Amino acid sequence: MTQQYRADHIGSLLRPEGVKKARRDYLEGRIGRGRLVEAEDRAILDALDRQRHIGLDVYTDGEFRRSSFQNDLAESIEGYVESEKPSVVRIWRGPGGDPQEQGTNLVVGGKLKQARRLTDAQTAFLKQNAPGPIKMTVPSPNQFPAISFQPGVTDQFYATRSDLLWEIVNIIKAEISNLAQEGVPYIQIDAPRYSYFVDDTWRRHLEDLGQDPEKAFEEAVDADNACLEGAQREGATFAMHICRGNNQSKWYAQGGYEPIAERLFGSLNVDRFLLEFDTERAGSFEPLRFIPDGKMIGLGLVSSKDPTLEDQDALLRRIDEAARYVPVERLSLSPQCGFASTEAGNLLTEDEQWRKLELVVETARKIWG
Repeated sequence: MTQQYRADHIGSLLRPEGVKKARRDYLEGRIGRGRLVEAEDRAILDALDRQRHIGLDVYTDGEFRRSSFQNDLAESIEGYVESEKPSVVRIWRGPGGDPQEQGTNLVVGGKLKQARRLTDAQTAFLKQNAPGPIKMTVPSPNQFPAISFQPGVTDQFYATRSDLLWEIVNIIKAEISNLAQEGVPYIQIDAPRYSYFVDDTWRRHLEDLGQDPEKAFEEAVDADNACLEGAQREGATFAMHICRGNNQSKWYAQGGYEPIAERLFGSLNVDRFLLEFDTERAGSFEPLRFIPDGKMIGLGLVSSKDPTLEDQDALLRRIDEAARYVPVERLSLSPQCGFASTEAGNLLTEDEQWRKLELVVETARKIWG
């Protein structure tokens, strides 16, 4: 029986200015690695204390040691190179100005060879210092073929995006296995790429790349399940987090879960799904009818993008609405995503962030005690 974690959060927290400055100083050569780690350690200890004070059910390090939720992979393996042009250009929409185009120039340009574990140091510090059960997050392997594969560069080493995907599956699978063996009680896979399969714009994009969206979706599920093979153990929680993009309060996809719900919820071998539901972009709760018995749902009803504090009565009504499809005893509450999927963070203050997490706890206690 796994923990229920009624007052949950997705993992990343706004980076304190001291951490941002230390990282800038390190990258520009003004301080050494040791000084950067000291700044991160102090900030993580403060964040753990704040999480304890608020009463969250699970603790994270805020991903303070990462430049983004997924960059640990590229920083842990050899084979990435800087390309002259972005491998993919994504249009981010939302507050803070007009839609923005953003791409990445970091692509796979060689055979991948792991140089170090993704989360080894992060996990050790968190286990030593957290006052309660910890969560460690890892990216889904499905994140990388779309952004790391560049024709003319990557295909010299991996002929297809599928070949690259299954190479990365081996890396993520090994990381999850290590975390499970180390006794990490809560392991979360972050998989925003599933939003491609519910958004017509991104389905067309996949077709333009020569991919069949339905086959790509089936392979994505298979890849995530492969990462979990052999890792499950008594008392451990494995979760899948799915959103529609989260970068400086912007998003890149929209659409309800209905087109993928039956296969996704029925096939992924996780204990709980952490699902974005804070805006109409995520659709209705009706697809939750496909959630198998015994699996938990984290309702992402509190926005990590918008500084406005949600009304608790409105949250309670929405939880009642979701309970029409999944019994309330299998529900929990969280923000829809992290507060800083990238180091820049979303457009709200640290005080606003903590108040939202307090609201998650207060609301969860009102429902589940």
